[in-house]
Amino acid sequence: MYLLYSLVLSLLFLALLPYFVYQAARHRKYAGSFKERMGWLPESLHGDGRKTIWVHAVSVGEFLAARPLIDRLKTDLPGHRIVVSTTTLTGQRLARSHSNLFDGAFYFPFDWKFSVRRALDQVNPGIVVILETELWPNFSHECRTRGVVTILANGRISPRSFRRYRRVRSFMRRVFEDFSLVVMQSEADADRARQLGAQASRVRVFGNLKYDQPGDGGRGPGVREEPHDASNPQSPSPIPSCEIDRQFGLSSSPNLIVAGSTAPGEEELLLAVLEQVRNRPGLESARLLIAPRHPERFNEVASLMARSSFTFARRSHEKVKSAIETGGARSDLSFETEFGAGDPTGPRAADLILLDTIGELASVYQFAAVVFVGGSLVPRGGHNIIEPAAFAKPIIVGPHTENFRQIVSDFARADAVVQISERGEDVVNCLAREMIGLLSDREHARALGERARDILLRNRGATERTVAAIEEIMKNKGSQ
Repeated sequence: MYLLYSLVLSLLFLALLPYFVYQAARHRKYAGSFKERMGWLPESLHGDGRKTIWVHAVSVGEFLAARPLIDRLKTDLPGHRIVVSTTTLTGQRLARSHSNLFDGAFYFPFDWKFSVRRALDQVNPGIVVILETELWPNFSHECRTRGVVTILANGRISPRSFRRYRRVRSFMRRVFEDFSLVVMQSEADADRARQLGAQASRVRVFGNLKYDQPGDGGRGPGVREEPHDASNPQSPSPIPSCEIDRQFGLSSSPNLIVAGSTAPGEEELLLAVLEQVRNRPGLESARLLIAPRHPERFNEVASLMARSSFTFARRSHEKVKSAIETGGARSDLSFETEFGAGDPTGPRAADLILLDTIGELASVYQFAAVVFVGGSLVPRGGHNIIEPAAFAKPIIVGPHTENFRQIVSDFARADAVVQISERGEDVVNCLAREMIGLLSDREHARALGERARDILLRNRGATERTVAAIEEIMKNKGSQ
């Protein structure tokens, strides 16, 4: 079965190779990480004699969820080395910006045996903690063969994924056998894991690690401050909220709408919504900040904004300008040439703000009067609503929230989120109506946001329970 899996993986890789080449040429993705994905890691990541814990978080959301877990592991197990892998470019950039909190960040290897073995040889972990449902059969099987404890933490299996996994249930049962512990977010997730073959005695329900994210967007007091790569506008900024507020006047915008993690097809709808909102007496000053989910869409969304009737500004422009003012970037940099045209009226007066940077969205939610969480008006499954809830903000989502079904359900039962059900042409009118309602009735918006934060506070504790389970396993194996 594993041979067949590796063969299918190789064929899939070859089929997608033109796409990878295009992404490398067009968006500078994959090429720089290819060596690490093949298992050749920097010498700094090689074992140094300390026992090593390898934490894998696929992207930005998973890394932010892992932050409290990593902090707690560092505190409770000070003699251990902690390294972090990610799959995506954005996740890797964010992890490396926090690398002073652990011992190294790198790309997760391709799931071929030779690349997996090469990476494991170099890192030499005693424990691997994999967040959510990153199931890589060759990797977990190789870990088990070597006696490496493998833990699935903050696991979730959506009904759609469950239907897919069930088609290969016998193989999934073997994959779950490689895990020493399977920690799921909810009873529903745990039940699906057990139905797929996970041993009941190894399955636990500890809640969602994302409820434990700090209200500062996951940065915390120990995050590295300057310098950052000033010539790269997507480089995570160390203190984004104060700088962004100063540049765009966010805290002095009482009717600021923040739309986070937007997907293709949503930005056009949001611009139409803003037009309706600004037509409402008293809301003429409403502004809209959009943060697209994927960096490769930043220029596409900038073009859309430029074609609209609104003025707009880009965070990447202001970030580079700020770096030049402080002497941290090239003084001959041409914004228009490198990043496209900007706002002619000044960023503090711009109707639209494009947040085209990485790792800054969570901290920007604090300035919003209303938050829309994207990937939910179109069938993308939605994104994390916990980050704006940490700031007690009123949240609106669309009908597609399958990836966060449990969390949205928790919020909906407590009347702590507005979920619109309309699809098609009615979406704009419905979304505009809800936004106007929240912007016009601040007491209702405040109560909605407070209920959202209460849910977050009530559900904290998954980190503590997960770390306790990890320590118990280490103690039983005599590796602590």
